[in-house]
Amino acid sequence: MRAMVLNAVGQPLEQVELPTPQPKAKEVLVKVLACGVCRTDLHLVDGELPEAPTPIIPGHEIVGEVVGAGTGVPSELVGSLVGIPWLGWTCGDCRFCQIDRENLCDQARFTGYQLDGGYCDYTLADHRYCIPIARESSAVETAPLLCAGLIGYRCLKTADALCRLNQKIGIFGFGAAAHILAQVIVNRGSKFYEFPRPGDLDAQQFADQLG
Repeated sequence: MRAMVLNAVGQPLEQVELPTPQPKAKEVLVKVLACGVCRTDLHLVDGELPEAPTPIIPGHEIVGEVVGAGTGVPSELVGSLVGIPWLGWTCGDCRFCQIDRENLCDQARFTGYQLDGGYCDYTLADHRYCIPIARESSAVETAPLLCAGLIGYRCLKTADALCRLNQKIGIFGFGAAAHILAQVIVNRGSKFYEFPRPGDLDAQQFADQLG
């Protein structure tokens, strides 16, 4: 299979041919249909993430079709469309995992960072961390929701818990998460005020276009 591999931080990704990986217990083999480029991927390549293991295949906004499975995977998953997000594995035993806050697990492993990601034809994932995706969904349009979309939505849910629904919302910065969040806010009938970086005229114009 084709794969874009980071062999050393600070170096360009290299396209190589690798054997198609084989799923182990609880893993699914996913044919990658789309994988977004997140700012975190750039941090990884630039060496701004601690203890980045190399070689590694980056990419954690993955949408693909399950084409194989190891033992312990429900048979109905094969043939389905799934999303593979940043959080790729947790221990299940620590105090955070026990209270459904596994994103804070001290032993968590992350897709495209400690686990090979989606810049390739096929990738592996623990089926318990895959997100079901509707078959009619566009893979390209859905992929950014698996990181930027999740971040923005979590911020919105937190804001809703602190203020009444439909209150005007301020967004600082206008990157991937913010522009998705802005669309959600507008489509639910609320208003947002955008505060981009000083002088970022492109972000200002983009925010104006979204409402």
